[in-house]
Amino acid sequence: MTNPSTAITTGQKITGEPFAPTRETIRDFCEASLDFNPLHLDDDYMKNSFGKTQFGGIIMHGMNNFGVITRMLTDWVYAHGGMQRRLETRWKAPVKPGDVITPSAVVTSSRTTAGGQWFTLDVSVHNQRGEIVAAGEAMVEVPLAH
Repeated sequence: MTNPSTAITTGQKITGEPFAPTRETIRDFCEASLDFNPLHLDDDYMKNSFGKTQFGGIIMHGMNNFGVITRMLTDWVYAHGGMQRRLETRWKAPVKPGDVITPSAVVTSSRTTAGGQWFTLDVSVHNQRGEIVAAGEAMVEVPLAH
């Protein structure tokens, strides 16, 4: 395990594993989250208009974006002996079965405290067309090397 927080630098880029949601993974998330909103289950319901938005079919839960981002962050920061401390995102576009989404991040700043080195990252999730489907900010903490 790499521990020195000096191995993390401002401007460093991180890319996570791609995820391809299917009708089955969307249904699984309904089961796990107890969120059975027709947005995620009923194509006929989704043919209707929601204000100015028409999705044309079911969409993935926005919280799945949290999952792919969190996996990326924890896979990366755990190798440095650290942990994820905060994650905030905004959903920008729907994700549908058949899409492939990939999370990424850029370290934007760092701050040393008595307990560790804190890093702020801009995070985003892009689909296979390069469109941003979620964006936000995360913070991770790595213990100081002694």
